[in-house]
Amino acid sequence: MGHFEVVILGTGTAGQTAAHHLAGEGLNVAIVESSSTPGGTCALFGCQAKKWLYEVTETVARCNHLRGLGITAPPQVNWQEIIAAKNRFTSKVPENTVKSLAGSKITYFNAQGSLIDTNRVQVGTDTIQADFIILATGATPRPLSLKGHEHICTSNDFLDFPQLPPRIAFIGGGFISFEFAHFAARLGSSKGQIHIILRSSNALRSFDSEMVDLLTIASEQEGIQIHTEAQVESVTQNKSGYRILLTSGESIEVDRVVHGAGRVANISQLNLANAGIEASPQGIPVNSHMRSSVPNIYAIGDCVNSPQLARVADQEAHIAARNIIASREGSTKKSQMDYGSTPIVLFTYPQLAMVGKTEDQLKQEQTRYWKSYSSNLAWPTYRRIGMRNAAFKILVDNSGKFLGAHILSDNATGLINTIKQAMIDDISVSHLHECNILAPYPSRESDLIYMLAPLLDD
Repeated sequence: MGHFEVVILGTGTAGQTAAHHLAGEGLNVAIVESSSTPGGTCALFGCQAKKWLYEVTETVARCNHLRGLGITAPPQVNWQEIIAAKNRFTSKVPENTVKSLAGSKITYFNAQGSLIDTNRVQVGTDTIQADFIILATGATPRPLSLKGHEHICTSNDFLDFPQLPPRIAFIGGGFISFEFAHFAARLGSSKGQIHIILRSSNALRSFDSEMVDLLTIASEQEGIQIHTEAQVESVTQNKSGYRILLTSGESIEVDRVVHGAGRVANISQLNLANAGIEASPQGIPVNSHMRSSVPNIYAIGDCVNSPQLARVADQEAHIAARNIIASREGSTKKSQMDYGSTPIVLFTYPQLAMVGKTEDQLKQEQTRYWKSYSSNLAWPTYRRIGMRNAAFKILVDNSGKFLGAHILSDNATGLINTIKQAMIDDISVSHLHECNILAPYPSRESDLIYMLAPLLDD
């Protein structure tokens, strides 16, 4: 039986970040991975992998918007080349992950890991002892109970399609459905034959509803059909592809059906009850220190009920690592996780980004706020690139401090990051406006002063 100061289950970005942090502080660390391809969802099937598709998508979309402004023919897209480029990156991830762990003297076990009790972990047929345990096993596609669910492929499958099908449907109205539908619309699927099917009336519920409405319009203009309040009854295979039958009686014929109905915590195999930990499909409950209900067991990343974002997982990993080190040293000083200024970006085109609270949330909380908002921006910035759907919404309190910000643009990532930093640094609207007068001009970032101007005191 081996003994380690910390045993981590999962080699995604959360698990690796915690392992390297702790090993760098001199702790004896082991990490356990059940998959034959260590590295985690982000690198292999998520944020990193999908960006190979997004970069081409953005280029195609920009060229299409610039028709009549200097671009005379649309770019030619080769789906196989995009997937091959993505695979050249992802194929190296498992080997590089193991090498990186070895380089930091982190012991790696490639076996199924589960809890025996609060200090022992079953690793394959062996048992190892741990002073502290970190659970970082990520998330998995939400189970679908509808008839014919076996005909529905995952987003992982989409990233390895040998060809992009002309007709495609995404079940669910979240990140995967919208991002991948935008990929399909620009990379080869037929306009008008791309479907997003969701049960509720509201898609992308994490985002501001008014901004989602604007993105919906932009999506429909690119030939994406969005079916709201549409319950799927069954999926059946036929000679020409697949038939999706809705409870309304409507049917949709497509070549492939993709699961985009969200993900749940990948914890069923952990035997959490052995350690006295209760959890739900939403994840393992933790406090702001990332500690579970058991003092020496922490949970981080997509297996907890927090935003499923890579950098959130990284930050949670650092918080957990610092607190383990503090506990080991007998310190009462604890690091805390704060999600209030976490930026969220949807990689559609245009991108939709947010930080802080939505207007709907502020109304529900009865929080008094001031708003600067405009849609279908006709500023030179967007006329030059032929974008008709750019928009923004900035929400502040009576002292001029940011409550939330929402950007629909081709560079929403850069704009939202600036406001994120202002929130972290507790910078007011007037101060940020003054600082950005000297932003490089003309640029998306220099437009920020126009967004902020209506919120300045007279």
